[in-house]
Amino acid sequence: MTGRDFGEQRDPGGPGHGVPGFGPPPPAFDPGGRSRPPARRPAVLIAAVVAAVLLVGGGVYAATLAGDDGRDTAGKPTAQGSDPATPSATPSVDKGDGDGPGGGPETYDPNAGIKAGEAPVWVVANRTELTRSGATQHGPWRVGDAVVRAMYREVVAHAVTDGKEKWKVSLETPMCGVPQAPAAGGKLVVAVLESTSKGAHCTHLQQIDLTTGKTGWKTEVPQENPADRSLELQLAISGDTVAAARSAVMSGFSVTDGRKLFGTSKTGNCFPTGVGGGARLLVLRGCPEPDRPGGGLQAMIEEADPLTGAPKWSHRYEKGWTIGRALSVDPLVVAAYHSGQKVWSITAFAPDGKVRSRTEPKFGVTGRCNGWGDGTNGLHYCHAAAADADTLYLAAGKAGRELGIDTTDEVVAVDLNTGQEKWRAAAPKGRAMWPLAVADGKVTVYLAPATGQAAAVATLPTAGGAPQVVLQSPAAAAGAEAVFYPFHVRVAWSEGRLFLLKGSVTSPEAKKVDHALLSFGRQS
Repeated sequence: MTGRDFGEQRDPGGPGHGVPGFGPPPPAFDPGGRSRPPARRPAVLIAAVVAAVLLVGGGVYAATLAGDDGRDTAGKPTAQGSDPATPSATPSVDKGDGDGPGGGPETYDPNAGIKAGEAPVWVVANRTELTRSGATQHGPWRVGDAVVRAMYREVVAHAVTDGKEKWKVSLETPMCGVPQAPAAGGKLVVAVLESTSKGAHCTHLQQIDLTTGKTGWKTEVPQENPADRSLELQLAISGDTVAAARSAVMSGFSVTDGRKLFGTSKTGNCFPTGVGGGARLLVLRGCPEPDRPGGGLQAMIEEADPLTGAPKWSHRYEKGWTIGRALSVDPLVVAAYHSGQKVWSITAFAPDGKVRSRTEPKFGVTGRCNGWGDGTNGLHYCHAAAADADTLYLAAGKAGRELGIDTTDEVVAVDLNTGQEKWRAAAPKGRAMWPLAVADGKVTVYLAPATGQAAAVATLPTAGGAPQVVLQSPAAAAGAEAVFYPFHVRVAWSEGRLFLLKGSVTSPEAKKVDHALLSFGRQS
């Protein structure tokens, strides 16, 4: 199971809204801005990373971190085939050779000095004018011979082989909610603001066909109660349903035609706080504690029927635990943490919701993979885990004082039936290593660039062993690869090709570039 192309349908929306038991409140979606990194990350660490990038790249790179109503009658989808949000006939925005330090696209070649057997790299730089703070990127999603990314007011497809632009959809208003992946047929549904005015609410859903680059239906999200007004929506797609969650409210719509399928439902007195998608529609809930009226909430996760929103099963965590990440959707494996006790857990669930195994690991993982210190990116933001029927493969490292670590230089295999470690595999010295997929008895892993070493893709036997490189990028690409920082890069592995998407980008500047998307892989 790859777990990284659009078939798994992972979702960026998850715990949030400042609900106790579900992590710290996320920043606003900020369609024209950037998502802030976890507050716990010291500035000196970021400075060190940037400094390392400058050394590796041999030059100056742009250092980045991660606004017409068009309203329809509520609940009534309307066709949008002839509106302005149609693919533009713009030429390629990048030659596929990457923009380098201090000049135009000809000054830096990531494939300079490429050796026999190495995989050519292409790089796309951001060319879109943005607000001063930049914009969050979503994706990447491979759809046939294209890889797609979404940002601000545009959805763009690039050719898989060279990165050249294939089509672009320009939206009337900025996006204010994007699911982690489209439906299996390539239909994506995003949330858009009601207008370009400051303080505009997130009120509409827009369908986009990623196989053709054309827009489909657009519908207004009906209010579930008088207070149902939000600046952003958390979206998740499961089957033909797109679920839209906001503070204590959830609605479901058909991906195919935009019909409303269900509205807010309650499980006892527990209200929805987030959603997740893929092979299952997951709902996160907050449950008021009987002994603390108006106070604390207990975290709950449930699987819901995508057609009705009704729960299939529910699991309530003990007091003090926060649901962090879904490390896998099929099988379902969830990471949670307890800040007071300074421990985190991995729970594997059976199809009927019963706990298959639970463990409190002694190894460490990043906050991206257990949720600690990072309530900004949702249930599916761990890009360093993969699973088969009986084993979870997770990027890990030595546990530290905090529940989230920065260095993951090994892969740990965890038995989902017992919760016990099966084996550990060390990365090459000085490298970070992330599992991407499991297939044919092998775990595919990403080897991040390091000083003097470009990024690579390797495999591990599912029984354990040393990583064996199967795709190596050229040494000249290391500088460009290094600016895809581990704490906010989005990664996809599909059909023998790796895609790295920068979590956020900024406007073009003279003598600086902001790499948005990079890829290398098997040549056709």
